[in-house]
Amino acid sequence: MAMTETARRIVLAARPVGEPRESDFRLETFAPPQPGPGQMLLRTLWLSLDPYMRGRMSDAPSYAAPVEIGQVMEGGAVSVIVASNVAGFAPGDLVVGRTGWQTHALSNGKGLRKIGRDAPITTALGVLGMPGMTAYTGLLEIGRPQAGETLVVAAASGAVGSVVGQIAKIKGARAVGIAGGPEKCRFVTEELGFDACVDHRTPDFAERLRAACPKGIDVYWENVGGEVFEAVFPLLNFFARIPVCGLISQYNATEIPMGRIGVPQLMRAVLTKRLTIRGFIVSDFAAREAEFHRDMTAWVRDGRIKYREHVVEGLENAPRALIGLLRGENFGKVVVRVADADGAA
Repeated sequence: MAMTETARRIVLAARPVGEPRESDFRLETFAPPQPGPGQMLLRTLWLSLDPYMRGRMSDAPSYAAPVEIGQVMEGGAVSVIVASNVAGFAPGDLVVGRTGWQTHALSNGKGLRKIGRDAPITTALGVLGMPGMTAYTGLLEIGRPQAGETLVVAAASGAVGSVVGQIAKIKGARAVGIAGGPEKCRFVTEELGFDACVDHRTPDFAERLRAACPKGIDVYWENVGGEVFEAVFPLLNFFARIPVCGLISQYNATEIPMGRIGVPQLMRAVLTKRLTIRGFIVSDFAAREAEFHRDMTAWVRDGRIKYREHVVEGLENAPRALIGLLRGENFGKVVVRVADADGAA
C-alpha cells in the first residue's frame, strides 16, 4: 500500500427521522492508519448492507448500542490483510468481521474469521455468513419445520428469507414465500424451488395467501410485520411457531402503527392456539456456528441452497443502497464492492 494512499469512510452525520436521507451520512477521507504491536491493517473488499443497520442509526433502546454521530457506520465486511503484527494472520489473508463502512481498518484480530477462496468471497456476507446463519439457527431452533407442514416466509427473495424457505424444503416442509412483485415471486418459485409465492402488493393479497395455504400455516417466519402479518394471522394453525427476525415495514416509522390486530386479539390467539412467538438475534445461537458452516457449505456446494446477490459499486453509493434496501428495491443480498480482490478501488 502506498504511503500516500487516501482512505475513505462513511460516518453517521445525523439521526434520521423516518426514512433515512443521504444527508444523514457523510463521506470522509483520512490517512490509512499504521498497525502497531498486536494490530493489523485491513483493506475492505466487500461491505454488507442489512436491514438491522437502520436500528443502529437510532438512539432508541435496543439490543445493541447505536452508532454515535460522527462514528463510522457499523457493518460486516470482507477484507484483505495489508500488514499484520498479529500471530496467525498474514498479509494476503482474507477475513470477515464487523469493520464498518470504510476502506481501511485496524484490528487486533478479535471478532475476525479467516475465509478461504473455495467459494465466492461475498458468500461470507450472505448465505455463508450472518444472514445464512440467521436463517439456519432461527428456523431450526424456533421454527422447527416438520415434514408435511406449511411454512410461510415474508421477504422470501431476500438474503434471509430465501434461505429459510430452502432449508424448510430440505426438512420436508411445504414452503410458501411472500415477496414484492411478480419478478421476485418467479425467482422464489422457479429458481429457489418454493412451492408457491404470493405478491404482497396485489390488492387481493390476503385471499391469494389463503389459497396458497389450504391447510393453514404451521411456521411463519416474520421479516416484515404490518399488513403482511395481518394476512398471515388468521391462517395460523394450532401450535404454530413464529420466529420474529425483523419488522422492516416499521423501521422507518415515526410512530407506532395501529394495525387491525389488537393486543387482546393477539394474546387470545396465543393462548387458544398455543402459539409460540419468539424474537431472536443471531448471536443468541452462536454455539451452533460450526454446525451452520458444516451444513450450509455442503448445501451450497451440492446446489440444494441457491442465492442471489445485489451488487452495488463503490463505497460512496452505500447510503443510497441502504435507503433502497429499506424500501424493498433490492433483489437479493446487498453487497457493496469497495475494492477489487487485488486491492484496486
